[in-house]
Amino acid sequence: MKVSTKGRYGLRILIDIAVHSNGSPRMIKDIAQSQGISSKYAGALTLKLRNAGLIKSIRGVKGGYVLARSPSSISILEVFEAMEGKLSIVDCLDSPGCCSRCGSCAARNVWKAANDSLKNSLGWMTLASAISGYENV
Repeated sequence: MKVSTKGRYGLRILIDIAVHSNGSPRMIKDIAQSQGISSKYAGALTLKLRNAGLIKSIRGVKGGYVLARSPSSISILEVFEAMEGKLSIVDCLDSPGCCSRCGSCAARNVWKAANDSLKNSLGWMTLASAISGYENV
């Protein structure tokens, strides 16, 4: 399993907003420049983050994006699933009917335990813990 650029950049965008906001909205062009991604791609990713309720947009000349909630209430799992979809390291965990052996697969419990462990790890990690100690992101 690999985390795509959507997941990696989505988290970076949230960290950027959290670190650089200083109580005011962060503009897309500033986020894109700071993170080294195109404004167009950053715009598409912020739309996903906004639709997930992780950020909100502020309109106007001094508008931009702010966190919708405190960094301590945003889990990394939430960010991942907003950007990548439901976390499932093998298809049969999310769609049991996708494999004819799903009900009798000897390895399914191994994949379920690994998936649950990863979800738990990402679930307890928060945006606050991700930005802890970061000055220049």
